Amino acid sequence: MNIDISAKEYSVIFSKKGFNYLNNIVKNSNYSKVFLHVDNNTKKYCLDHFLKQTNLKNLELIESKDGEENKNINSCLSLWDLISSLGGDRKSLVINLGGGVVTDMGGFIASTFKRGIDYINVPTTLLSMVDASVGGKTGIDFGILKNQIGTFYDPKLVIVDPFFLNTLPKEELLSGYAEVFKHSMINDNNQFNELIIKKEISFDHQTIYKSILVKNEIVLKDKKEIKERKSLNYGHTIGHAIESLFLNTNKKLLHGEAISIGIISETYISSKLFNFPENKLKSIKSHLNSLYKKVEINELEIYDIIDLLKHDKKNSHGKVNFILLEDIGKPVYDKQVPKDLIIESLKYYLS
Repeated sequence: MNIDISAKEYSVIFSKKGFNYLNNIVKNSNYSKVFLHVDNNTKKYCLDHFLKQTNLKNLELIESKDGEENKNINSCLSLWDLISSLGGDRKSLVINLGGGVVTDMGGFIASTFKRGIDYINVPTTLLSMVDASVGGKTGIDFGILKNQIGTFYDPKLVIVDPFFLNTLPKEELLSGYAEVFKHSMINDNNQFNELIIKKEISFDHQTIYKSILVKNEIVLKDKKEIKERKSLNYGHTIGHAIESLFLNTNKKLLHGEAISIGIISETYISSKLFNFPENKLKSIKSHLNSLYKKVEINELEIYDIIDLLKHDKKNSHGKVNFILLEDIGKPVYDKQVPKDLIIESLKYYLS
C-alpha cells in the first residue's frame, strides 16, 4: 500500500516514515523555536510515544484544554501569549499533537501569529486523521457556532500514526467513523459498499488511507470550497446545527454523533428532492442507528435547529445551502430545502 499522499503544498505520511521526515524538516529548517501544542489528554496519553518516535530536542510545550467548548478565541489568546512570552517569532514552528480541536485551533494560531508561521499536524484521533488535520482549513468556534472564524493555511506536513487510536475510547473512534462513512457516500470508490455490510467497524491503515485519499482528491480540485469541496460538508448542515444546539447542555454530542443524524436527515431530503434510492436510505439509517445512540429531539429543539441553520458557512445571500446526493458519489450543490421538509427529515431520524 502506498502510504504517502501528496497534497501539493504538503504530504500526509504514515507512521515511522512520517516521524523521520519531521526530524529532517526541523533539522534543515533552522527554526528559532519549536512549540509542541498538546491538550491535557494528549499530554497524558500521546506525548511519550511522540517523543520516543522523534529525536527532537528543546521543544517548548504549550497546552490547551480539551473539548469543543474550548476551541475559542480565549484559548487562542492564551496560546498566542504563551508563544510570545517564550520567544516565538516568524521563524518558529508549531507541532499540533492532538485531535480536531488541537489541530484546528493550533493551525489557526499558527496561521495568524506574526502573519503566519509554519505548523505540522500529528493527529491522535480518527476524526482528526481523516478530516480535521487534512485539507488546510483552520478555525475556531464563535460562541456555540462551529468553525465560524478561520483561515485556509496549509501545514508543512501531516503524520498519521494509527498507534494513537489505541488511546481512544470506543465512542471517540465512532465519532471519527462518521467522517469515514461520509467520505464513502460522496465518492464512488466502492468503499460505501464495503462499509455498509460490515458487522464490525475496522480502523486499520487501509480504511484510514482510503478515507484520507477521498478528502485529499477533492481538496486538490477545489481548495477554497468554490464547488467540489462543499461535498465534504454532506451531513454537516443539519449535523453542525445539532452539535451547536447541544454543545453546552447535558445532551452534548460528539461531532460524529451529531453528523450521523445529519447524514440520515440529509439523505432523507435527498430521497425526496433528487430520488436518492430508498433502499440505500434505509440501509444508511439502519447502519448508523446500530452504531450511535438515539438522540431525542423535541419539537422546540427542532425549531431551534432550523434557526441555527442560517449560520452555516455554505450559506450566501441569506439562503441556507445544502449539499445533497442523487446517489452514492453523485453530489448536488447549493440546494435550498423547504423548512417543512427539514422538519420531516428530522422526524424521519426520530422514527
